Amino acid sequence: MNKKEAKIFYDLLLKKKAELLKGIEHIANDALKTSQRDATGDLSAYSLHMADVATDNYDREFSLSLADNEQKLLNRINAAIERIDANTFGQCELCEKKIAKARLKVVPYAELCVPCQEKQEKKRR
Repeated sequence: MNKKEAKIFYDLLLKKKAELLKGIEHIANDALKTSQRDATGDLSAYSLHMADVATDNYDREFSLSLADNEQKLLNRINAAIERIDANTFGQCELCEKKIAKARLKVVPYAELCVPCQEKQEKKRR
């Protein structure tokens, strides 16, 4: 991959990284920095109904799960940026063949070529 193409993917990865960081920050502010009382708008000092507490806990766990998924994706993006710096970007980590540019345009943090990715997915089933 030439330097011009690498720069294009580098910029794309940085853009995706910024979007993810913004999303993670929003989720963290929403799920972690808001108390149950503030989240429900309840002005009473008395405890909430158990069903309301359960719903709030579910929503908080769901938000944290989303943040965890986004953090994993962020880690993959950071690894792809490191591969650009090491001149190994676009190379399958299993078979060491080139990953198709069409795939990298859609999934710029891809670590595997399509055939190797398909093999990995079959193993998980």
